[in-house]
This record gives sequence, structure tokens and C-alpha cells, in this order.
Amino acid sequence: MSTAAQFFVSVNYNMVDYLPDDAGSTQALEIMEEEFTASVPNTRVMIPDVTVQEALSFKEELAAIDGVSEVIWLDDVVDLKTPLEMADADTVESYYKNEKALFSIAVTAGEEVAITDAIYELIGEDGAIAGEAINTASSQKMAGTESMYAAILLVPLIIFILVISTTSWIEPLFFLTAIGVSVLINLGTNIFIGEVSFVTQSVAPILQLAVSLDYAVFLLHSFSDYRKKTNSPEEAMQLAMKKSFPAITASAATTFFGFIALTFMEFQIGSDLGLNLVKGIILSFISVMVFLPALTLYFYKWMDKTKHKSFVPSFTGTGKLMMKLRFPSLLLVLIIIVPAFLAQSNTTFTYGLGEQPETTRAGSDFIVIKEAFGETTPIVLLVPKGDPAKESELVEELEQLDYVTSVIAYVNNVGTVIPPEYLGESITSEFYSENYSRIIINTNQATEGDIPFSIVSNVEETAENYYGDEAFSLGESVTLYDIKNTVATDNIVVNILTVVSIAIVLIVTFRSISIPVVLLLTIQSAVWINLSIPYFSNSSLVFVGYLIISTVQLAATVDYAILLTEAYNEHRKKMPAMKAIKKTLDEKTFSISISAAILSSVGFILWATSSNPIVSSIGLLLGRGALLAFIMVVLLLPAMLVVFDKFIKKTTMKANFYEGE
Repeated sequence: MSTAAQFFVSVNYNMVDYLPDDAGSTQALEIMEEEFTASVPNTRVMIPDVTVQEALSFKEELAAIDGVSEVIWLDDVVDLKTPLEMADADTVESYYKNEKALFSIAVTAGEEVAITDAIYELIGEDGAIAGEAINTASSQKMAGTESMYAAILLVPLIIFILVISTTSWIEPLFFLTAIGVSVLINLGTNIFIGEVSFVTQSVAPILQLAVSLDYAVFLLHSFSDYRKKTNSPEEAMQLAMKKSFPAITASAATTFFGFIALTFMEFQIGSDLGLNLVKGIILSFISVMVFLPALTLYFYKWMDKTKHKSFVPSFTGTGKLMMKLRFPSLLLVLIIIVPAFLAQSNTTFTYGLGEQPETTRAGSDFIVIKEAFGETTPIVLLVPKGDPAKESELVEELEQLDYVTSVIAYVNNVGTVIPPEYLGESITSEFYSENYSRIIINTNQATEGDIPFSIVSNVEETAENYYGDEAFSLGESVTLYDIKNTVATDNIVVNILTVVSIAIVLIVTFRSISIPVVLLLTIQSAVWINLSIPYFSNSSLVFVGYLIISTVQLAATVDYAILLTEAYNEHRKKMPAMKAIKKTLDEKTFSISISAAILSSVGFILWATSSNPIVSSIGLLLGRGALLAFIMVVLLLPAMLVVFDKFIKKTTMKANFYEGE
């Protein structure tokens, strides 16, 4: 039922919908939809080898496409009855240059695929489309295919990793079945929400699988151990469930509270993903503790029949090697942790979907249009109607702003002399609604970055000088500017909530004040190093990816530290610190490496298969983060546990550490 239900859940690619209700662009969009029939121009269409008359004919055909609410071209800013040579050259060349016509069009949100397909049919192979609508359409088209590619690569790889880590050919299928069932149920329950974001659709199922496979591994490994001690499979499972329950609960709790932190984001793509992952973790936990034991007891004879020799190499000596490296490890981390922390907080960010890869039609079209006309980003300004003189002054001031190529308004297109009521509605409805006047400002910059955001700020400030808080702006660059301002606050809130909630779980689990600090410092160091790499490689990072991964990496990989520390504490009750940590590393390095290999594989496959910049960046950061967390847990954590052994003993309730020499 859940499998069928997931196909009725719609996927939302519109980032504006996830901004908080009090964001300026959200309020502006509501006013625009209530007052005007036209939308914000969000796409550029270029047609080569056309005369002015042919371009006007194409303009009519573009306007006739269902879902295209507005088409702006040269005739909207220049009187074509007079020779083009007499008009402002820069204005003309923004729309018509070297027999190429560039149209600025508004495409209805949610119908991008059908509309851009119809435009391509009209303009043919030589024409080109660039902008928000084609980027969204391309992402929608690729999403299904890319998810399939990711699954085709991922499932065999996970099976291979699990086969290596077990002694039965069929056991990996039990792991995947238990978690796969919970993933399908989770996808199906989204029907009660109605729709999910494109980030959630692409990332949540794979992330749920990777993060919660550990629960199944813990249980079945424990079951295998107890099978050697008792002839009754039922008794072995009871003992295994009792033994692994605390570890699975602690692991699920840290991940659960980490993902809960995402739901506090004001930019609701984070809360959309957080809600789905929280549901997923609960369902995976229930599946492992209820469904997997029943499945295993029903088919345990198959496990016996499909036994194979262990492929696990001996890890004896790992602890001895790691302990030799303990002081260099501590020293190295101390040297790099401060620069890494500073670098990750000074990374340059992007906030939108970005451009499509050059190998795609949308990507190559963007380059063709950029080479011919440069970049153009329109901003729409809505100001109270009724004072043509004030509006005229505002338009004149806007025209003087840096990077503004043209301003389209009633007062400079039709003029202040002719009152709107004397003209037909077809002319006035473009500029005036019942309460508002609409002004379109064309700029020659991209949609985001320091300059585009300064343009938005200057436009809003200029309008505010005339109309106070009654002026509203909207457009892609305005939306991204609002996202930037929203997520800056989210970053602080989410990180604090994640660290505090995981710290509480660790304090309860270990009944210690010092152990949570050691564990969090270990994983947080890996997070900071991971997020600092874009700064040192001089590349920008998609902010949504940065925000999500700073939470997800901590929540998902702290399990490695928990597993190692729990085993160490058990050994420490029977032997000195150095001997205990060596034994722990010999026993647990392989288990942790399997978990890290699965999570890392998931990340790198998402990165390799997704053309969506947000999903791709989450994948790269996750893949790299899992590897860094593994390195920190086997190098830094053991060193800290030994170095701070006496302090840990004093700050841990009922530590019962071995006292002998």
C-alpha cells in the first residue's frame, strides 16, 4: 500500500514555497498573484537569424503557449515606429543583437516541463532557453532517472560490503529487507503530507537506508554470537535483542534528535527533510526490533545453509599501530582544528539551484545566451498606485542605479500625461492593478552573488525611500537574497540544537560529563574539516547542503564513536587503559569501517549521479564526511580516551575502571 501511495506524493521544486511567510518575496508573490495576471519574468528565450518583424511574430506565438503569462521584448521598451538607430543602443542590444532576438518570459510555477517542451518545439534546435524555469524543468526530468541510476549503483555495492562483513550469503538480504520495508513505508506515509521538496525526494530514502542499516547489523551480529552459545534460535534472538537494544537505541536517539534539529529551520526545505528523516528513523527502529527478528527466526535455516568463510582480514595489531600514532594524531588535530573552524565559517556560498551542467541542453543553452547577450536578471517592484509624479521620480532614480539596463513602467513607457483610465485594459493591466503599480527592472548581472544581492538591496532601499514598507520586490535574485538572510539564522539555531540534543543523549547513555565532550569534539572536528575544504580549494558551496550536512554528518557518524567507546568502557573495567583501547580497536575497527563505507558510498553515488547542485553537494559532503569521521574515530578518539583516562574516570558515574597495574 505504501509502495503505491508514494507515486501520489507530489514533488515541489519551487524554492520560494519554502521561505517563511514573513519573508519579503513571499508577501510580494501573494500580492502579485492577487493583483496581477502576469508573473515575474523568470526565463530567457533566444531565437537566432530573425528580423524585427519575425521576432514580433515569435513573440505572439510564445505568448500563446499555455502557461506563459507574459513575454517582454524590444517593443515594450522602445517605440518600433522610429528607426532602431535612434533608440538607446544599450537598450536595443539587450533584446536584439546580430539578428538574434532575446525574449524575457514568465512561466507558471509547477508547469515548467510542459511549457519549456512547447517552447523548444516552437524555437527548434537553433533556439535556446535559460533561466529558472528550464533549470527546474531539467531537474524534474532528471530526478527519476538519476534516482534509478543511484539505486542501480548503490544496492549491489551495499550488498557487496555486507557480504564481506557477514558469514552468510543471504544475511545481507535480511538487512536490506528490514530497512527497505521501513523506507517504502516512510515514502508512502508522505501522502498524508501531500508533497515533499525535491531535496527530500532525492536524499531522504537513501540517507535513511545508509544511517539505519547499522541497527540491523548490530542485531544480527549479536544473534550470530549467541547462536554459538545456545542451541535455541529463539533464545539466541531474545538475548541478542536484549544485548543490542541499548546500542541500537543510543544510535537511533542521536540520529533522531539530530534530524529533529532540522525541523526548526525557518527555510522549510530543512524542516521538510528533517520530518521525513525523523519518520524514517522511527520506522527503521521499529522494523529492526519487530520485523527483523521475526524474519530471521523464520528463515534462519537459510542462513545456516548459505554460510561462507569469513572474508574479514585480521585486525590484530591495529590498536598497537593507532596507539603509536596517538600523540602525532592529537598534535595534528590541534594544529588544523582552529583553521578548519575559521575556514568553514568563511566559505563562499550559493543559494539557488544554479546552472545545469554544460553537457545538458539547458547548460549549453545558458552558455549560448550568455555569450550573445550577457546575463540578465529582472526584478519586479510593486508600489502603491495613485501618485504618478512620485512613481516617475522613483523610476528615474532606479534607471540611474549601477547594473540596471532598463526599467519598464507605465510612467516611462506610456507617460504621465495620459491617465490610465483613458487607455484599454490590455495596456494598463500590464502596469496597474486595483491597488498597485508594477515596475520591471532589468539588470545585467546573474541571479546571485555579492553584486546581484547588492542590486536587490539598492532597489529595495530606493523604493523604501519613496513608499516605506508598502513597496515589495520579487524575482529570482530577490528570492535568493531572502533565502540567504533566512538561512544565516537557521545555521546558528540548527547547529546549537543538534549539539545540545546529541550531548544530552550521550550524557544519559554514558552517565558521564567528559565522554560526551570527547565524542562530540571528535565528530565535530571531522565536520569542520569537511566543510572547510571548499574554502581552501577556492570553490563555493551550496548553502542548503552545508546547513543540512553540518547536522546530518554529526547525527549519522557519532554512532561510530558510541560503538567504540561502549566497547572500550567494557574492556576498561577488566584491564588498564592502554590494553583496553588496543583490544577495542582490534575488535571494532572493521565494524566501524563497514558503517563508514556504506554511508560514504551513499554520499559519493548521490554526488556522481545527481545533476541537481543541492543534492550533488549534499552527496559529496556526506561521502567525504563519513570517511573523515571514520579517520577521527580510529585515530583521534582512542588517543583522547587514553590521554584523558583519569579525568574520564572521575567524571563518569559508576565507571568501575580496572585499578590494577
